Amino acid sequence: MNIHEYQAKSLLRQYRVTTPRGEVVYTSKAAARVAEELGGQRWVVKAQIHAGGRGKAGGVKIGNSPAKIAEITDQMLGSTLVTAQTGPDGQRVSRVLVERASRIEREFYLSMVVDRDAQRIVVMASAQGGVDIEEVATADPDAIHTEYIDPGVGLVDFQCRKVATAIGLGKKTTSFTRLLKRMYRLFRDLDCLMLEVNPFIETEDGELVALDAKMSFDDNALFRQGDVVELRDFDEEDPKEVEASGHGLNYIALDGSVGCIVNGAGLAMGTMDAIVHHGGRPANFLDVGGGASAEKIANAFRIVLQDPNVRAILVNIFAGINRCDWIATGVVQATRDQEIGVPVIVRLAGTNVEEGRRILDESGLELIQAVDLDDAASKAVLAAEGVPA
Repeated sequence: MNIHEYQAKSLLRQYRVTTPRGEVVYTSKAAARVAEELGGQRWVVKAQIHAGGRGKAGGVKIGNSPAKIAEITDQMLGSTLVTAQTGPDGQRVSRVLVERASRIEREFYLSMVVDRDAQRIVVMASAQGGVDIEEVATADPDAIHTEYIDPGVGLVDFQCRKVATAIGLGKKTTSFTRLLKRMYRLFRDLDCLMLEVNPFIETEDGELVALDAKMSFDDNALFRQGDVVELRDFDEEDPKEVEASGHGLNYIALDGSVGCIVNGAGLAMGTMDAIVHHGGRPANFLDVGGGASAEKIANAFRIVLQDPNVRAILVNIFAGINRCDWIATGVVQATRDQEIGVPVIVRLAGTNVEEGRRILDESGLELIQAVDLDDAASKAVLAAEGVPA
């Protein structure tokens, strides 16, 4: 789960990490009021969407009067911001963050992420902040300092000092250590997957400040993070993904024409790879999970069909905990109950596979059966292209 920058900064402040003074607003009049209340001579207006690269796309602008801030806000609210992370359709701006501009001496990059391979939280830092860190890492891998944290010990002071020295803050190791350990505590307490501060700055007064912030959280841990769940903004998510989560389905919309209904994340990835191998493009990732009931299958069909780009549906089930006859019954029921105007390709394997195939055969429906994944992907791609089976 992702949250907005202003929400991330609020969490950082709860852990005594300094951020610029500011307030989120929804109207130009409120933006002018906030600028006047903050005082100063320059303010920043920042579009609040769940995507990076806002500055390059015109989503971060500076004004030198409350009237100018109101004008910038009026232009930004309701606009569609297209960045490298939003996709070509962009995201609509419904709120902006107004902050007093900071007097920057130096900019840095600082983040914490979960490294699944190492089974560690890793700190990544660079003296080159405020730019795309991917470009920095590509141009000079040594520009990124990494520090892996032993989960049994936690982040210790000498690691903080190493990071500070590596990015040129050797004279501020005490204050930097305090800041980094507070960030680590937040990361652990709230079950974060990623916490990025870019840029993290040193002001002209020598203060260390989180100028920007981005956070994402482990969906599997949200059951114990009630306060974090309250920060979820459904307007920033695909409605189909929101609906799918309510039915216990893992759905991610893509831009292809072959709808996928699969049990198991690994098999779903393999299915999408097979579709691409045969020259097609998957329209979605959809994992119905281990206990795929007939009701779940029906909901999966309905959600997949909400995408107007879907030209064929591939159901790929390897039954273990499930049974193929249950899945087949769900497919037949969904096909009869819903107006499915596209070809449906079904590949079943595993427990009770023969019974499942019999149910499909005797259903009287025009379902295309496949013997294995390769056969299923090939038939799905051809069906999406309008080639008869």
